[in-house]
Amino acid sequence: MNYINTLLFSVYPYIALAVFFLGSLIRYDRDQYTWKTSSSQIFESRQLRIGSILFHIGVIAILAGHFVGLLTPKAVWHALGVSTSFKQAMAMGIGGLFGIICFAGLTILIKRRLTNPRVRANSSKMDIAILLLLYAQLILGLLSIFVSAGHMDGTEMLKLMSWAQSLVTFNAADAAAAVSSVHVIYKLHIFLGMTLFLLFPFSRLVHVWSVPVRYFTRNYQVVRAR
Repeated sequence: MNYINTLLFSVYPYIALAVFFLGSLIRYDRDQYTWKTSSSQIFESRQLRIGSILFHIGVIAILAGHFVGLLTPKAVWHALGVSTSFKQAMAMGIGGLFGIICFAGLTILIKRRLTNPRVRANSSKMDIAILLLLYAQLILGLLSIFVSAGHMDGTEMLKLMSWAQSLVTFNAADAAAAVSSVHVIYKLHIFLGMTLFLLFPFSRLVHVWSVPVRYFTRNYQVVRAR
């Protein structure tokens, strides 16, 4: 069991992240035509607009929360006057709110893709698989809130923080040890999250790299009326 734990939580994450970065670079270099969202708006726009807005608001907030919450050292939180138990409650409340928003949006998008004949015909197997994996990952995240409610002292959260920070500092042994005793919901959530990173370069998710940041600083366009 220790071998499996080490493989899944200290080796597999590095494999997934290596594929995530290198695969994205190779795809951009060799197949730029597919570097897009392949929007199906032409087939149906109303559900896409509502679902997409809700999903993106939720997922951006969730990812930002995970990044800050997991990678900010415990000493920094304490220096800011944030106790471990309060951080736990804050993560549950804010994460739960945006998780529900994301869940609503993703439900609409999945229903649209599976039940609209024209959208379904324009969808690849990977499109559907990624949506369902995101759905499963989101459900696991929401379920973890109920598990977290059983230990409001934040001890499990500290283990997850230790796992993430140990990976970043290339301390694989400590990473595996940190999550060896956490609840299975957290382990499934981590494993599926890494799997999404692994599949990222082979899906339409690559459009995340093309966030139009320069849009906010570019010169305005003059449009003449007839």
